[in-house]
Amino acid sequence: MKYVKLDPSDLKGNIKIPPSKSLCHRAIICACLSEGESVIEDFVMSEDMEATIGGMRVLGASIEEHPDMQQGNSRLKITGGCRKIADHIDCIESGSTIRFLIPLALLDMGRITFDGRGKLKTRPLGIYKKIFDAQGIKYIHENDTLPLTVEGMLKSGEYELEGNISSQFITGLMFALPLLDGDSRIIVTTELESKGYVDLTLDMLRRYGIEIENRDYRELMIKGNQKYSRTDYRVEGDFSQAAFWIVAATIGNGLECNNLNLESLQGDRVILDIVREMGGRFEAKGDTLSVLKSDTRGTVIDASQCPDLVPVLAVLASVSHGQTRIINAARVRIKESDRLRAISEELRKLGADIEELEDGLIINGVEKLRGAEVDSWNDHRIAMALAVASTRCEGPVTIRNSSAVNKSYPGFWKDFESLGGKIHEWNMG
Repeated sequence: MKYVKLDPSDLKGNIKIPPSKSLCHRAIICACLSEGESVIEDFVMSEDMEATIGGMRVLGASIEEHPDMQQGNSRLKITGGCRKIADHIDCIESGSTIRFLIPLALLDMGRITFDGRGKLKTRPLGIYKKIFDAQGIKYIHENDTLPLTVEGMLKSGEYELEGNISSQFITGLMFALPLLDGDSRIIVTTELESKGYVDLTLDMLRRYGIEIENRDYRELMIKGNQKYSRTDYRVEGDFSQAAFWIVAATIGNGLECNNLNLESLQGDRVILDIVREMGGRFEAKGDTLSVLKSDTRGTVIDASQCPDLVPVLAVLASVSHGQTRIINAARVRIKESDRLRAISEELRKLGADIEELEDGLIINGVEKLRGAEVDSWNDHRIAMALAVASTRCEGPVTIRNSSAVNKSYPGFWKDFESLGGKIHEWNMG
């Protein structure tokens, strides 16, 4: 088990935001489904990326990583292919990987098993069972826990999905259905949550030559017999990861965040609107966002379209004046951890005034937090949120399971230290 001890410290300077994990998943998959060679620039390997790359190699793609030691990132050279060369995919702990790749594995007849670890073992997949039962596809998922084995072939047609389930199921079908012989239609039967992630998929598909008609997020009309076209793509910075530095800068002494597309389609770009609503101040120039130290106040935050922001927004609310209510956040209970419980329990150890509700949080701001030993719950976003909280603590904060950040942002602790964070790191047997 890895621990970090963080002494109280002021972060300052500038930080290059790592490439978007959501866009990397999508670009890799689209390139792997294309004929010819595609190049993806500004890529950083993480456990989630290892899962998607490994899965697409099983499905027949050739993927080469060429590191750039100076820049700290990589270039991927991808030659598409769509033929299963093995019958097992290890999704590690990536929910995106398993939900995106299941429909792709059923593009031709065959049997394949998906496995994973940690909380992924029990994350919901039942929406696919309902679809596959109707299509006569075998679905073996004992006790609703991984491994999952599927056997059969996906067919074109109508697919009904509820909008309050993960948008990852919709994206998985959007990748596969254009390649089938007939036309298809995805019908969203309730209000769609996480619309921003569907927008990212639609945009990436267009870049690679696939057209899907979006009828106000109620219907997605998909022509069959389409082909992916090879495309070179540079991945923009990740607003989900930038959110940690934006909050740290707002409650600290300001930071410059580089490599951000301020016109991005990423749903988590809403972090700027939320922080601004709470009194945060920014200055933007090109791809650089200067975040200024600010006194912030409580507000009501609807998390239905930005569930990944909940942990770090809870930190911001904990040191803001007045009360903050985070609502419509029930889905964050089925992420890498039960994030409502995890962040409320750990922030309380640091002196926060926070109440956990069934679908949200009520947080009354305090002037200062205190040092304590806390746990990441083996969740990357909880670990990073607690690191941000440590900058407003009066004593050291020790975070257990600190290596959880490797899931999405393996360079996080190095970046934290480069900004002036005081880190003592050690392993326990």
